[in-house]
Amino acid sequence: MTQATLEAATGRKTSLFESDMASNHSHIAKVIEGGRVLAIGAAGSIGSETIKVLAQFRPRTLHVIDQNENGLAELVRQFRSAPQSIVPDDFRTLPIDYGSAAMHYFLDSEAPYDLVVNFAALKHVRSEKDSFSTLQMFDTNIAKQARLVRALADRSFAGRYFSVSTDKAANPSSLMGATKRVMEHVMFDDAVTSGFRGVITSARFANVAFSNGSLLQSFENRFARFEPIVCPQDVRRYFVGLGESGEICTLASTLLQHRTIGIPRLDPRDHLVPLEQIARAFIEEQGFEPKIYFDEMAARSSVTEDRRRGRWPLLLTRADTAGEKPYEEFVAEGERAVEVGLVAMQGVPYQPTSGDVSGALESIDALLANSASGAKLDKERLKAIIAELEPAFLSTHHDSQRNLDQRA
Repeated sequence: MTQATLEAATGRKTSLFESDMASNHSHIAKVIEGGRVLAIGAAGSIGSETIKVLAQFRPRTLHVIDQNENGLAELVRQFRSAPQSIVPDDFRTLPIDYGSAAMHYFLDSEAPYDLVVNFAALKHVRSEKDSFSTLQMFDTNIAKQARLVRALADRSFAGRYFSVSTDKAANPSSLMGATKRVMEHVMFDDAVTSGFRGVITSARFANVAFSNGSLLQSFENRFARFEPIVCPQDVRRYFVGLGESGEICTLASTLLQHRTIGIPRLDPRDHLVPLEQIARAFIEEQGFEPKIYFDEMAARSSVTEDRRRGRWPLLLTRADTAGEKPYEEFVAEGERAVEVGLVAMQGVPYQPTSGDVSGALESIDALLANSASGAKLDKERLKAIIAELEPAFLSTHHDSQRNLDQRA
């Protein structure tokens, strides 16, 4: 990660949440210090940054669940190698699926947790490229969420539960964003959470600069492989840094009131950044001048000659693939942002759907069980389930015959 490119993306030299973290240190410590924390899907970028922040508040127990064995191994190395020890007394990592039988056996074997933070998700818009990948997204983002919340309720969980959402859940244009919006309905629904005695919160926030799989990380990877830098033209995005992502999740998971979704206090006039601007800044920081291309083959074949001339190919593509949104927003139609006593964060009180959340979950479970043998699985069938809870999605979804895998 390059500091200049990070500043070009966020517009900041210091964390947006620095003052909120400092002024609320004692309140956060009351939730975490000496307590038991369970982090799910926390081997990824946002989850690992969050538990690094949480670990600084000295929990007695920190258990990390993630199917990514390599990510867990690297996480342990980082914890064990930190200049100042942040390893809790009871620190364990387990490579299990959070929706599996193994997870339920694990919960049965453990004392109740004080804080559960969930980062498990299929989070790429490109995952709606086919109905099979999309169904997996429904399973991970929705069905397993319901299973976990119910499992915690069955075990008399009375702590705080947090599951990260996304800005793309507000007026979703992609199936990924729509599944996270439905996830919000699931985790806040009275019927699904019947018997749940804890506090449930979430957070929607911007793209995390240089996170795993992100466009900005691809700049670094492409440059290292001597490939053109690629980004869509005329697309603007909000960005937060990796450290900021951990802080916003910490604040939202420990401080917000029940059924509140945290959002960063970002102004579209000041903080929506053109992706092309960041790509140019990255190339210039590497010591090259951007050379603009609109043709993929021309950009790919020009790397050697452009490098010799002190230039680097920047391929600008059209934003014409399924689910792409030209700008981002944190508050959906029918919602409102409220003050939550923080300088850099507001809250969105949950607005219940008029649809039947339990019925939608039954429809998803039926698909996952393949109970209708021979029935066709297609995108329209999946969209219809979303529309049961979010009718507007039928009009806000940006469909296309092209997907991100068909673009450089």
